[in-house]
Amino acid sequence: MKKIWFDFERFGMFIHWGVYAGAYGNEWIKSDNKLTDVQYQRYVDNFEPDLFAPDEWAEIAQNAGMKYVVFTAKHHDGFCMFDSACTDYNSMKYYGRDFLREILEAFRKRNFKVGVYYSLPDWHHPNYMIDARHPLRDFPEERDTLVYTRYLHEQVRELMSNYGKIDMLWFDGSYPETKFIWHSEELREKILELQPEIIIARLPGCSDFTTPEQCIPTEGVRDEKSVLLRWEGCQVINGQWGYSTLNNHWWTPRQLVEMLVKHVSRGGNMLLNVPPTGRGAVDGRTAGILKEVGSWMRLHERAIKHCTKAPDEFPEPENCRYTYNPETQRLYLFCFAWSQKEILLKNLDGKVQYVRFLHDHSEIPNLFHDEKNVNTLRIPAGVLKLNLPTEPPDVLLPVVELILKK
Repeated sequence: MKKIWFDFERFGMFIHWGVYAGAYGNEWIKSDNKLTDVQYQRYVDNFEPDLFAPDEWAEIAQNAGMKYVVFTAKHHDGFCMFDSACTDYNSMKYYGRDFLREILEAFRKRNFKVGVYYSLPDWHHPNYMIDARHPLRDFPEERDTLVYTRYLHEQVRELMSNYGKIDMLWFDGSYPETKFIWHSEELREKILELQPEIIIARLPGCSDFTTPEQCIPTEGVRDEKSVLLRWEGCQVINGQWGYSTLNNHWWTPRQLVEMLVKHVSRGGNMLLNVPPTGRGAVDGRTAGILKEVGSWMRLHERAIKHCTKAPDEFPEPENCRYTYNPETQRLYLFCFAWSQKEILLKNLDGKVQYVRFLHDHSEIPNLFHDEKNVNTLRIPAGVLKLNLPTEPPDVLLPVVELILKK
């Protein structure tokens, strides 16, 4: 598998933001409450993002250590946050703003890779199939889905043609009964003609990587021969994709750092969702959490960026995870628990030239068996024993850097 930017830039920002940001619910409110287009229109008419500041979003993401962004150009409600000639149901027609263009420009200025999320379902389009999740599911009717297929393909063409280089196209919302609608292979060919270096997610049968949602595969994502595949876990910061005051299940900065490490230690990326408010601002609590994550990333980025799963010959100690940079041949040990002064690292004795904490480069001495004390635990062959301080370092998650012999 040829290495691409996605394999090095391990941490990204997912942004779910649309007219639903002001709703008393979430981005699924139209389906959950079975709203008609007329009933849902109040969210479109009352959307006033007077604090919309994509440069601030990009700054928050950069300071958090994120390297790429994926923005919801259109969610399942069908409202387009970009200028589309295919429909008047878009932000340029209603508000005179192409939000997608402004967001991509803001993030590109900070050298982010940029991705576009596009919903395959469209609950506003009159020819999208009324499936089990459609707001009008209680009133089924036959629809000409081929008309919708042409609409979808044309909107994707607009996105791939009018916004410069797009690094990732992130589809969402395919289900077994709707899979026939997308004409996936034909759509992929059209995308690659316009954006030959793009990578594609969640287009059935035509995806370049796998995207487990709100879970972390124990051993990463593998094929039938147990070969590690390219993957990205998409996570939420407070239990919801779109902004909502109904969910207060917030992850702490420490939990988010651990989550990120668990992704990278299994060869994956973490795409963390940040939902701006209906006024277009990142709320204070979210910004504060990301600031703390960023403080940790500033000191520990090289244990994340360009890293992947450690070689199998180095089994992880209890309550720890490894990441590994194959270019620099450095192994990073993340200590999730701090319960003893000594830590034993299997198969590393004689293979390490230097050991230190990553946050301040303070050396960690290697210990050898004391022959004078018959009561100490004899170290098995091949095991490297480290002597840790009694108190853990004052960082969210301690990281030990092991510089391997070349």
